[in-house]
Amino acid sequence: MEVSETRVLFVCIGNACRSPMALGFARAYGSDVIKAQSAGLAPAGAVSSLTRKVMLEKNVDLAEEFPKTLEMLDLAEFDVIVNMSGYPFPIATDAVVENWTVRDPIGESEEVYQQVRDQIEQRVMRMILELRSRKRPVAVETARVDTQRRSPRQ
Repeated sequence: MEVSETRVLFVCIGNACRSPMALGFARAYGSDVIKAQSAGLAPAGAVSSLTRKVMLEKNVDLAEEFPKTLEMLDLAEFDVIVNMSGYPFPIATDAVVENWTVRDPIGESEEVYQQVRDQIEQRVMRMILELRSRKRPVAVETARVDTQRRSPRQ
């Protein structure tokens, strides 16, 4: 039995720095277990040029990303909402809401963007590894059953 992808929405204030970073890492590293989107509580006009630059340092291209509002998405489609805005998530939802405390780098130096990027990368990787560990027992159990069927002593 195959476990489907977990649908995750990453949210920050402007959808210009933190949530696009998380989205980029989720897609780059965890597309086997996460189907990701991002949005902002008060979306900016564009993804920050420093966000794009520091993500390219990790070989993650955000060229196609643009800030989105929560209203542009159907929140019922998500299993988990990762809220990095620093504010309570404003809409009632059946999704699990995780609040991540991550500094908003807007207006800060490139070094701060890199620090925020690295923190988000670590958190997204932990999420991916946790989701993969949930998926693994199904595959192990299937392999065990197949091995037992081939055993000559049965």
